[in-house]
Amino acid sequence: MQFAIPPHNQVAVPIAGRSDWFPVHRIYCVGRNYLEHAKEMGGTGRDAPFFFAKPADAVLAVPDGTVGEMPYPSETNDLHHEVELVVAIGKGGINIDVTDAQTHVWGYAIGLDMTRRDLQAESKKAGRPWSTAKGFDFSAPIGPIHPVDVTSGIAHASIGIKVNGNPRQESNVGKMMWNVAEIIAYLSKFYALQPGDLIFTGTPEGVAAVGKGDLMEAAISGLGELRVRII
Repeated sequence: MQFAIPPHNQVAVPIAGRSDWFPVHRIYCVGRNYLEHAKEMGGTGRDAPFFFAKPADAVLAVPDGTVGEMPYPSETNDLHHEVELVVAIGKGGINIDVTDAQTHVWGYAIGLDMTRRDLQAESKKAGRPWSTAKGFDFSAPIGPIHPVDVTSGIAHASIGIKVNGNPRQESNVGKMMWNVAEIIAYLSKFYALQPGDLIFTGTPEGVAAVGKGDLMEAAISGLGELRVRII
């Protein structure tokens, strides 16, 4: 096959403890999946999950032991961090049964759903899509993916983030209103999930602004730490 212009390089994420990388297909994100965060964003309870997307090349892959550098995005004065458990899909499917959903998980990682909060607020008021608020360049920092067979206790793992050493978000994955299996099953009603898909599963309460020079240190027990500096 010949291309009119050079094709883009494959986006990929490092795998913990290995030399090979995980190729990224699509990025799906779950909105308001922790009750207290839903409340701080104006929600009231356990509504059906809703989703938005980021382009695959929004990934900022950060290998273990390094500090990722994220440029402060243009057209915003209110950039927020949202720490999230990321699910990497290894087996595709559509209309996946919730009892079978875990077999589609390849691994887990720590991710940040970076958000232009002021643009999101404007979009909400106007009833417009969130693309400019959520899908910008480098808006999906992510640490190494840990294969599911070497992880344990993820369903009740602690999750949190510090900014310049100060705690911001502190919670537990067990507080998600929709768990990993339920998210996969529900999402697969709308999309044929593919190997290489990443699902950002929502963020707990405590989201707040960051600025140039700030160091974000996100952690999920069993998955290590994701460190990113805003430049």
